[in-house]
Amino acid sequence: MHKDICPFCRIVAGEASAEILYESDSTISFLDINPINYGHALVVSKGHFRDFSDLPDDVLLDATRSLKVVSRAILESIRPAGFNIFNNNGAAAGQSVFHFHIHIAPRFEGDGMKIRPQLKIYESPEHMSEYAKVIREKIKVNDKSGE
Repeated sequence: MHKDICPFCRIVAGEASAEILYESDSTISFLDINPINYGHALVVSKGHFRDFSDLPDDVLLDATRSLKVVSRAILESIRPAGFNIFNNNGAAAGQSVFHFHIHIAPRFEGDGMKIRPQLKIYESPEHMSEYAKVIREKIKVNDKSGE
C-alpha cells in the first residue's frame, strides 16, 4: 500500500497528525483515535508491513521493547486496573488498517469491553493431534531461527 493511502505511513512520514507517545528505531507509538478506553495506544512499525507475519524479526524485537515501554507508562500514568495487548491479522480477525500495529488498551472495572469467544472442543484426541501435526510440519519448514 502506498504511503499516501496508508494512514499509519502518513503518520510515520509526518504527513498526518497523531498524538505521538514514543519512537524507537523501527516503531512509533501514538494514541488510537477510536479508543476502547482513554489512553488506548498503538505501537506501529515505521516500515510498511501488512501484518505480524510480514514483520522482520528485528522489527518484532523492537516493537516488543516499545510495547513494554508504552505499557508501563500507561500503567503508571493512567493507573488502569489492567490492560489488554492485542494484534489483529487479516480482516476476519478485525484488522482494519493493513499496516502492522499492536494495541495497548487500558482496562477499568465495568468499562463494558467483553471478550467472550465461542470456544470449540476437539472431536477426539486424534482430531487435536492432526491439527498439531500439520502445524508442526509448517514450523519445521518456516523456522529459520536455527540457521
